[in-house]
Amino acid sequence: MLFLRKPGIETIRGFLVRQSKLNFTYSAVGATSGNLPPGYAIDHSRIKLGEGESAYEAAKEALRNWDQFRLGWLEAGPEGTPIQTNAMVAILARTFGIWWLNACRIVLVIEEVGTVSRFGFAYGTLPDHAGTGEERFLVEWDQADDGVWFDILAFSRPHHFLTRLAYPIVRMTQKKFGRESCRRMRESVRAKSENTES
Repeated sequence: MLFLRKPGIETIRGFLVRQSKLNFTYSAVGATSGNLPPGYAIDHSRIKLGEGESAYEAAKEALRNWDQFRLGWLEAGPEGTPIQTNAMVAILARTFGIWWLNACRIVLVIEEVGTVSRFGFAYGTLPDHAGTGEERFLVEWDQADDGVWFDILAFSRPHHFLTRLAYPIVRMTQKKFGRESCRRMRESVRAKSENTES
């Protein structure tokens, strides 16, 4: 859904209520946890966030706060949306002076404790979204080397006629999101770790 001005919280909530009654726009729901479907563009970004349990806990908190979307030109809402299956979230992007509101639903939540601990989630697209597909956000703590990593995996293709027309720009924007989201998560984890130490 396109807007000339940034939509307010009530508009976003109403938008999500309407979208919540609709089905996903793709059939391979949950595929980011296994075999990715053919016929989609694949994006994969990964960055080391730090080391140790404190960095991992900070990374989990950052994901719960949707910090990976706090990029200035992109945000997720409403504020406080829980990381739980079937939760609805709107991704709001600003491109060329236009605000684009996109509807998603969380399809799976990952929470594993072990020698490699993992926390994350994936969401899938609903009918009022510029694209169609799924995106997974994951933080991992490998106790073998103590490394904490952030990993994004997505498959997508255009859904709206404007995204089909401007597909090269869409692909550049998707890659930009991967880079900036990784940097934002690293900054968030560092800031949380510094606050814990002080």
